[in-house]
Amino acid sequence: MKGIVLAGGSGTRLFPLTLVTSKQLLAVYNKPMVYYPISVLMLAGIRDILIISTPSAVPVIENLLGDGSQLGLNLSYAVQDEPRGIAEAFLIGAGHVGGDSSALILGDNLFHGAGFPELLRDARESLDGCTLFGYPVTDPERYGIGEVDASGRLVSIEEKPAIPRSDNAITGLYFYDKDVVDIARGIRPSARGELEITDVNLEYLRQGRAKLVGLGRGHTWLDCGTYDSLLAASQYVQAVEKHQDERVACLEEIALRMGFIDAEACYRLGAGMGQSHYGRYLTEIAYAHD
Repeated sequence: MKGIVLAGGSGTRLFPLTLVTSKQLLAVYNKPMVYYPISVLMLAGIRDILIISTPSAVPVIENLLGDGSQLGLNLSYAVQDEPRGIAEAFLIGAGHVGGDSSALILGDNLFHGAGFPELLRDARESLDGCTLFGYPVTDPERYGIGEVDASGRLVSIEEKPAIPRSDNAITGLYFYDKDVVDIARGIRPSARGELEITDVNLEYLRQGRAKLVGLGRGHTWLDCGTYDSLLAASQYVQAVEKHQDERVACLEEIALRMGFIDAEACYRLGAGMGQSHYGRYLTEIAYAHD
């Protein structure tokens, strides 16, 4: 399975913070925002990842992450010169995906929770068409909403419904089989000229090959695209790391735990960060792991 992080957009909701930097480079507590979606793909066992961003942001993100080899990853980069819909990621990334299945995640989404890595790996192994991830919200009229029947079968998808049939918001994480590029190429742009991911999902639903995996109690999903949600995400990560003695989206630790790198490589990454708390943590877990 190939991974795509769509980290484009102009970040206008976060002006003036994003007037001189990419939204995905803003801090969510102690890490750049882009670490969080990358961590999700890594937890799903995905190592071949394309990061799509704006012309000005791509060089900076590449300077931060390089080719990913220090994490046991293969990172590549592509430009989306202006926002033309989430589904355009599959046109930009068609060569990257090739004939493989793929996971697409939005660059400002944070996921965390007990058993989440196992849930991701189960979803990857059982993929048959399209798997979406739903999360209960109190304001479903603001989201794409997935409705399931009594047996848990996905029966409808509606974008920002005036009268929602469900409170299951479709999050910014999507798993697709090898047909997604062809399906994305076949959808028509919206009135705004965008390729809507909902149209891709609806095509899978029409084919009877779409399902919704619920993220319920014990899971957290946050979209970091506003001042309040960015602050809430930072406070959430701070609380988890300080009170549960657990690190959220620590890419080096995930790479070590997943077997992408060894303890020596993890130690070197930590030592390279000097006396920072983050660097000391990496050297400690590398020593304990070894």
